[in-house]
Amino acid sequence: MRGGFGLVGPRRERHVVPSADLDALALPVGDDGVVIGVDAEGRSAVLGINRPTPYEVTLIGGLWTAQVLALRAAATGARVAVETGRSQVWSGLAQAAGGGQPCVTLHEVGRVPPQGASAGSPVLVVRDCGMRPPRGRVVAGPWQSVLTLLPYLSLTAPRLLQQSSLVGVQRVSPDEAEQIGRLMRLPRQAVASLPTLGDGVTLWCTPRDRQFVMTQGTETETGLLGGARRID
Repeated sequence: MRGGFGLVGPRRERHVVPSADLDALALPVGDDGVVIGVDAEGRSAVLGINRPTPYEVTLIGGLWTAQVLALRAAATGARVAVETGRSQVWSGLAQAAGGGQPCVTLHEVGRVPPQGASAGSPVLVVRDCGMRPPRGRVVAGPWQSVLTLLPYLSLTAPRLLQQSSLVGVQRVSPDEAEQIGRLMRLPRQAVASLPTLGDGVTLWCTPRDRQFVMTQGTETETGLLGGARRID
């Protein structure tokens, strides 16, 4: 017996790796979050929505992609609050998500109540409020991220893009691509590709980093939402 430490356990040889072999070790650990698709190399692209710090995301794109993100966030255990003026296009998703549990709730524009987000009950607020979304009553906070959907570039877009932690851009017109390129400091090659992106392809970017991601619906998502599309 050793005072305070209990019985002495069995003696084993130590596991030792020569320093020359350390570079050969690798751990298959990726980012934690929602799988939003695959990158150009076919690797899974993950978006960390549930965070202890405020996280603002702006998506200039289609309803289909926003709804897939909402479904996948709900599948990770997050509660999803949708602020929208077109509840009819979200009602089927809200009924189907969560297997009957009210994990996706719909609210009129400007009437999202406090969500009480916490580490054990994170929240994603999806703002589907048209081209000029008003300032929301419920904002990003600890364990509560906000995704704002813009169908196209609007007068409010520069403000939203500047305050966002992450921006997603789907197919846009050449003029919109030029404006987004200036706001997000995109290289010319990325700007030139934006008007030609296929349905389901999104450029996710910050002023420093950028990545093209292809989102493909699962069989269940396709049955509920249809195929990937940029135009609603």
